[in-house]
Amino acid sequence: MNSNSDPVSFEEQKDPPIFNLPGIILFSLVVLLAIHVVRETFLSEQLDLELLVNTAFIPQRYVLSITEMGVPYVTSAFTYSLLHGGYSHLIVNGLWLAAFGSIVARRWGTIRFCVFWVLSAIASAAFFAALNWGEVTLVIGASGVVSALMGAATRFAFPLSGRFIRDKAHFLPRQSFLEIFQNKTVLIYLAVWFGISLIPAFGANLTGSVNSVAWEAHIGGFLFGFLLFDIFDNKNW
Repeated sequence: MNSNSDPVSFEEQKDPPIFNLPGIILFSLVVLLAIHVVRETFLSEQLDLELLVNTAFIPQRYVLSITEMGVPYVTSAFTYSLLHGGYSHLIVNGLWLAAFGSIVARRWGTIRFCVFWVLSAIASAAFFAALNWGEVTLVIGASGVVSALMGAATRFAFPLSGRFIRDKAHFLPRQSFLEIFQNKTVLIYLAVWFGISLIPAFGANLTGSVNSVAWEAHIGGFLFGFLLFDIFDNKNW
């Protein structure tokens, strides 16, 4: 392990997680579900469309000026991560959020986790926009954030010893990039993750539709979590 890694403070771990999930993860899941239930149950089709226009991430929005676009020019780079295209989309993201978000949240605590969510959502959207500049494409879902959490977990959850204990993974020291690329488990994980994530880039995905998965946001989020993990894992903030 990296002898230069900063020790991690685990003061947040004094209280046991609710239902084996950290409180912030449970809260996030409830918020995501509540938003979708409200959209599906209480909003008319017209109102839901207006909501999407104002909260989804749309690259074309940034071709125009902030004065023309108003508040959504700033906020939609985050709010899109709170919306989902259907219950199946929500369930899949929720399961991965519970799995990878939990070990990251236990390691960092609530404040750092929330800051990471906001910044990783923005980074995912920015990466998508860079590859789809000016496109009238609507992006919603927490997939970019979940991918960022997966990238962050890669930096500590797969020890060189090969042993992985789910409820203890957050105590593991972070690995340097040199250690990461000497870790066969991580290399296999990276190859599989990027392989699956890039399938939609070649015109197909597991549902058989074309370009329905914002793979660019997934990649952008993962790189954000993987490359900038050290900043968030610093005990001094």
